[in-house]
Amino acid sequence: MAGLKKTLTGMALTPESRVLDIGAGPGSLAIPLAERVTHVTAVEPAEGMMEILKQNIESHGIRNINCVYKDWESVEAESDLCPPYDIVFASYSLGMKDIRASIQKMIDVSSGYIYLYWFAGDTSWDVHSRNLWPILHGCEYSQGPKADILYNILYDMGIYPHINVFPFEHKNRFENLEEAIEHFKPQYAAFSPEQEEILKSYLQEVLEEENGALMQKGRSTRVKIWWKVSSF
Repeated sequence: MAGLKKTLTGMALTPESRVLDIGAGPGSLAIPLAERVTHVTAVEPAEGMMEILKQNIESHGIRNINCVYKDWESVEAESDLCPPYDIVFASYSLGMKDIRASIQKMIDVSSGYIYLYWFAGDTSWDVHSRNLWPILHGCEYSQGPKADILYNILYDMGIYPHINVFPFEHKNRFENLEEAIEHFKPQYAAFSPEQEEILKSYLQEVLEEENGALMQKGRSTRVKIWWKVSSF
């Protein structure tokens, strides 16, 4: 809750703001934003997340969110969006194949600020993936680009953004081992019976017991990158 409040207060929002949320997930930010601004467009490519997002919008009685069921690289600004947006942000949703083109599309639909949240250095799932990938898939784990690459791309585009770096601690709580396995199977692409057994053995070693539940605790360094678009 504190992290959510910090994210919202860290944006240049007004009651008249029009906001574009790229990778909206279940609406963790889109819904509280909609209660503070004039309009939110929520882009989300995952079917399950989009269903939860729409359910959450309905349960909160929100009427000023427009949902776009696409990945950002497939979005057509003219037909899918309603620019310009005063605020464009992507919160831990920058796993795009062509990040430069994706950023340029954000710039093209913005008349104000762009906020990007991403990772610096190793995350806890990078560490676990390096351990698991060779025994699950017979190859080394390939870590995705982090904030240094993102900054270099922006710099090459003539953008010199503000940057805040902050630590983040997270916990995943599971009632039992089976629940943990189901949660991590997609993350580590462990779908065969043999892979599931490998994942089960690994989780038995790394999960911690706490108050009758199983916990995965991790730390990461996260980065907020933002700048103001000069014109629309």
